[in-house]
Amino acid sequence: MQHISGNRFVLRAIHLLIGMMLPAAVLIIWQIASSNGWVNAVLVPPPKDILTEFGRMISSGELLTNLRISAGRAALGFLIGGGLGLATGLWVGFSIKAERLLDPSLQLLRTLPHLAVAPLFILWFGFGETSKILLIAKGAFFPLYVNAFLGVRSVDRHLFEVARVLEFTRLQTITKLIIPASLPSLFLGVRLSIAVSWLGLVVAEMMGSSSGIGYIINDARSFSLTSVIFVGIIVFAIVGKVTDSLVKLAEKKLLRWQDSLEGGG
Repeated sequence: MQHISGNRFVLRAIHLLIGMMLPAAVLIIWQIASSNGWVNAVLVPPPKDILTEFGRMISSGELLTNLRISAGRAALGFLIGGGLGLATGLWVGFSIKAERLLDPSLQLLRTLPHLAVAPLFILWFGFGETSKILLIAKGAFFPLYVNAFLGVRSVDRHLFEVARVLEFTRLQTITKLIIPASLPSLFLGVRLSIAVSWLGLVVAEMMGSSSGIGYIINDARSFSLTSVIFVGIIVFAIVGKVTDSLVKLAEKKLLRWQDSLEGGG
């Protein structure tokens, strides 16, 4: 067992190193290009300057304070929009009548871009937290709705025959067969929903805010502080990657039974 776990650790380390090769190469080429004056350092600051600005913003507390505010907004918007999207997707997936009634309208609303509805949200709800959270929730709703709907509809029909043989009630069929079989689609919906939540957060904070990472980026744009803009972009990228990896880890652990079934087959 120790030998197997050791091999897994080595493989993960190798995969991590391979994944870091491209970003490392980009940073090296970027630094060389900046040092030799091949690119405009004002428009594209060298990685060294960005790293220095990153350290300054962390030591002053500015970055962590605004990141905490942004993370809170994104989390609340995701919980509201994603929760409603999950519930609606399951409902529409289980009901043909609900699909005929709601799905056409929801698919129409799904195509509306954030930038198109953001001014309306600001007019309706003002520049406060409500408009920002609702804009994030609007984006988080649809990935989970679509994937919950597709997850239910793609369940193997043989499971319903199993449910009839075992004499499951409708509730037992849903909780013990359909939802577990839909989990891969649901996890995909969660990952997409979290990603869209961060996109909605950027739009919300850049259109009217006095705090958050989006505000920092917008404020830096006004003063042409490109190194600060790059810090904000990098922070969004890192946080997005970390949250996505956490969901993937949870998916791997919760769906371990699928690997066991496939291996047993």
